[in-house]
This record gives sequence, C-alpha cells and structure tokens, in this order.
Amino acid sequence: MARITRATFTLLYSLLALAQLSVAASVYEKRQESTDASDGADADVATVQTSTLRAGASYPFVCSIISGTTSSSTLVHWPGSPVFKWLSSHWAATSNQVPACVVEPGKASDIAKILLTVGISRTPFAVQSGGHTTNPGWSSTKGVHISLNSLRSINYDSASQTVEIGTGLRWEEVYAALEPHGVTVVGGRVRGVGVGGFTLGGGYSWKTNQYGLTIDTVTAFELVTPLGKVVKVTQRSDSALFSGLKGGGNNFGIVTKITLKTVPQGPVWGGSMTYMDPATLPLVNAATAKFAANVTDPKASILNTVSFYQGAPLVNIAMFYDGPSPPAGIFDDFLSIPAVAGGSGTQTYLEKINSSPSNDTYGFRNYFGTVPVPKYSPKLLDIVSNLSVTIGNELSSKSLVFMTLVNEPFLPSILSHSNSGATSYPWNRSKVYTPFNIFLSWADPAQDKAFEAAVKRIQDTLYAALAEEGERNLDGVPLYSNYAMWDTPVSKLYGPNLPGLKLLKLRVDPLNVMSLAGGFKI
Repeated sequence: MARITRATFTLLYSLLALAQLSVAASVYEKRQESTDASDGADADVATVQTSTLRAGASYPFVCSIISGTTSSSTLVHWPGSPVFKWLSSHWAATSNQVPACVVEPGKASDIAKILLTVGISRTPFAVQSGGHTTNPGWSSTKGVHISLNSLRSINYDSASQTVEIGTGLRWEEVYAALEPHGVTVVGGRVRGVGVGGFTLGGGYSWKTNQYGLTIDTVTAFELVTPLGKVVKVTQRSDSALFSGLKGGGNNFGIVTKITLKTVPQGPVWGGSMTYMDPATLPLVNAATAKFAANVTDPKASILNTVSFYQGAPLVNIAMFYDGPSPPAGIFDDFLSIPAVAGGSGTQTYLEKINSSPSNDTYGFRNYFGTVPVPKYSPKLLDIVSNLSVTIGNELSSKSLVFMTLVNEPFLPSILSHSNSGATSYPWNRSKVYTPFNIFLSWADPAQDKAFEAAVKRIQDTLYAALAEEGERNLDGVPLYSNYAMWDTPVSKLYGPNLPGLKLLKLRVDPLNVMSLAGGFKI
C-alpha cells in the first residue's frame, strides 16, 4: 500500500473540511433567504444588513455552520440568552470575553465536527470545563466558545476499580457519585473546580501524599483530535500521546472523558484554624515548618493560607487526615495556638471538600501566580507573612478585594507514585518542588497592570529568598501550569520535554488547530 505523505494528508483533510463547510453554508444561506423573504417591505434593507454581516463578521457565520452540521444533542446559544451568559461566564472576570456563540456539545462526535469547522475556517475558539483559570483568554474567546457542560457522565466499574468521568463535571459531583460505593478519586481539594483543566494541568489533591498527582492515577483519556477523530488514549494504545496529555493542557485536542483509578474512602478528619494575633503568627509559621519537615504520615496534609485583612496578616491552617481521627501529635501544635476561629471533627470526604468553596471571589478580577518551593522554612514563611502586609497595604487603595498566599507542603515522595510512564509535567521527578500559590482579587479593571506587577513582585521576592537559602537554580525547575501566569514561557513548564512535545504536537495536530484556543501553547 502506498504511503500517504503529510502534504497529501493535509490536502485530503482540507477537502473534507471544506465539503463540510459547503454543506453548512448552504443551510445558512437557506435560513437567511427565508428570513429575508419574511421581512416583506424591509427585504432590501435586510439584504444589505446580511451582506454586511457576511463581509464583516465571520464568527457568527461559523456558529451557524456548527449549528447546521452537529446533531440535536448539541446546542448553540446566541448572545442575549440567559444560557449564553451563564455558560460563557467565568469565576474570574479577567477570564471573561463575549463570544459570537456558545456551543454546548452533547457528544464527542459533534466535537469532532466542531474542531474541523473552526480548524479549516481558522476561527478562534475556547474550551471550558470548570472555567477556574484566571488567565485572560485561556478558556474564553471572541469566536466560538465550546462549553463542556453537558459532558457529565460518571461510570464506576467496581471490577477494575476505575471510574470514567466526563470533563464537564466538578470534582464535588464526582465525589458525591462515588460516595455510596465507598471509593473516591485523587481530585480537587475545594468545591467548584472543573475536572478537565485541573487534571490536564497535573492535579494536587488531599490524597497526593498517598497516591501522587491526579495525572498519576489516569488510565485512559477519550480525546477528540484536531483532525476530527475520537480516540481512546492509553499507555498501551499510544504511550507518547498518553504521556503528553498528562500535564500537557489542551495542546493535543479536546479531552471529553477521563478514566481514573479509584481508592477506598471512609470517614475523614478535617479541621480549620484561623489566627489573627500578630504575636501568634511566628508560632503558626514554626508549626508549619515543623509539620512539613517531620510529619511523614501520608494520610496527613495541611494548607497554610496567609491573607490580608484590615491592615494585618490573617493565617488559616486547613488540616486533613484520611481517617476518622489523626494519631496524637500530628496537628497538636496548630490546635494549641490561640485562634480567633476554628473547629475540627470527623466527616465524610465530600463534606470536607464542600467546606472549602473556591468561588468566594466570583465575578471579581483575579490572578494566580506561583513559585516552586523545595521546603518551607520558618524564615521563608515569615517572609510570606510580611509580604502579605506590604503588598496588601499598597493594593488597598487599588480596589483590592482579597489576597491569599498559600503554602502547600507535601511529602518528598509524592512524585514516586506514577506507574504508567512519563508525564509532560513534572518533567523532573527526582526532587519535589511544591507549587506555592499566589492569588490576588480586585474590582477595578483599570488596576489590572498594578495587580499583575504585584504578583510578579511577590514571585521575585520569594525567588530571592529561596536563593538565600541555597536554591539558586530554580529556573530549571518545572512550574505548575494551573497556577502559572499567562506570560510564563512554556520552557519553564516542560523543560527538556518540550522538543518531544513539539514533535508530538506536529503528529497529532499538523494544521495547528489547537493554537486557535487559549492556554500555554507548545
């Protein structure tokens, strides 16, 4: 059999897509002719308006093509409808754009048609799972907005101890469905975060100390490729693509389903302590550093969150133990420090997740930033507390709404759990650098640059502090893309994996369709 060259393949692909566009355009023309004829005396004016639309705005035309070529399970929502606004909105206003239409596909085969259409017409598009990014344009567009909201299937297989989940789900929905079976998955730590972007970025969980990142528990992806094929990707079927998807974002197509290993789940212990007295903060920081350095029980985990409140730092310690009660001594240091608020107790895993909403700053302008941290020393934690006051005071006059600096200590063994090949992120598993999370929220769009500069100033300050502690080569450490700002070079995300990922991208997406969507582009 003669081998098809890339040029021939590209030509065949283009002809196929053009044929699809031709059929859809015919549908669009007939609809428009019907509209013009029904206008009676205004028909001539309508014809002029239609001509202007066709010449000046191709995005609505492409939306009509999609509407005419996809099945009845796929809905196209137009500006002005409540569903349009709901499905195109984001938790962070910095991520919002007004698209020409919102397409809500009901099945993967329709997404294949949509990708062919936007690809051959070179129409910008967005893919939104949970929409929990802060980066402008990452899951929004002025073109075609693809909402995965209808992809909500959950299929648990007790025999294989896996669950196949649709990428339109939020993590709390997955946990709720699995709870009656006595199992769960390694997923998000707070309510409101979508399955898709979280997993494709890597995924840090309350269970990461025990089982690794979320991507380390993936056994299969259902992927719609930019060439319009629906494929199941596993380590066995395509090891390079399977590895590329784990941490590679949306560079290789649209993931519609993810199969994850499940783990047993019973009652858990959770707690939260909030401290405001400046005299207690050094004690909290010392307890955090001690926990990070000495606690080796993989069922135990904490988050140390430093906020700015009324001119002073406010520190919250979120505690988690994967069992009905923790062994004596693990959290005692935190529980013994005088707190302004707090509580702890046995609960379900779902209750623990739902106790931490992620959307408190919904509708405001938000930015994330990150720094890779090898260890949390008392000195570094003190610098973080001081930064919250310095930066917080400076931003208070610039419509600051909320500010958190999150210390996320994990065990040094978390990257040893992957047993299904390499991953795009982290490209280096020999040493753990946990992602320190910077989060700023504000109201005034005119202050966007000021808050961007503040995030970068915090990052630079922490890099300098880590250098003083002997960590001077952090440029060669992988950054976590789910926290990284939009202008982060992809080389800092993928390091030496980048050349291989570029070749993989060329194989899977030879026409560079996914460059039309937002995200970190390989």
